Amino acid sequence: MHKDVVELRNFYARPLGGVARRLLAHRIRARWRNVAGSRLMGLGFAAPYIGAFRCEAERVAALMPGTQGAVVWPTSGPGQTVLVEEAMLPLADASVDRLLGVHCLEVTERSRALLREMWRVLTPEGRLLLVVPNRRGVWARLDTTPFGYGRPYSRRQLETLLVDALFTPLEWAPALYMPPLDRPWLLRWATVFERVGARLWPGFSGVIIVEARKELMGALPAGQPVKARRQLATAETRGGAAGIKPTCASA
Repeated sequence: MHKDVVELRNFYARPLGGVARRLLAHRIRARWRNVAGSRLMGLGFAAPYIGAFRCEAERVAALMPGTQGAVVWPTSGPGQTVLVEEAMLPLADASVDRLLGVHCLEVTERSRALLREMWRVLTPEGRLLLVVPNRRGVWARLDTTPFGYGRPYSRRQLETLLVDALFTPLEWAPALYMPPLDRPWLLRWATVFERVGARLWPGFSGVIIVEARKELMGALPAGQPVKARRQLATAETRGGAAGIKPTCASA
């Protein structure tokens, strides 16, 4: 069970959603400080987070699964939304440098197929960044936010899933320690909750953020060269996001 795209959009329009977006965006930017010249895609409902990269990356697109639905993004300028089948992305092999997954892994019924598809479209040096509800956190236990839907993961479960899909986890970052409640006084103290929570109860964050590297050794026979196709499939031939280029208009 998962939220549809309208419910996801409405959550981020609420004060609690705005605070969650700000806190998570800070963590994401800390991992991806320089994306100049990169082809960056967001899968699931990553639009609230990839807007910050539109003026830097070579190409940016929001890939929204058909099971969730899609909305027009950004709200001004050329549309950069692509409706996709999550296990059959309309992208060429090795065509994406950075792939951000938010509200996707925990709600899919085909987690392994999804991760293998992410592996396929990433370049050999590409990076995957996942934001996933923490099984031990309060956010996964309440259905008042999108992070309370689907299957939450522990760090060990997530690591096993990534390794099985030929990814190597590089960095882990917990986030969202404040209670998932729309209370003005709680929202004002969100940053304090993040600092105190990271020190006192690091294992009980609302979400787990993990950056992973694509591995090639387990996927290719010994001595076989890697021939990466680095160009995104054109919209005409693959129905994908190749022609989407970033603009600096606000999201």
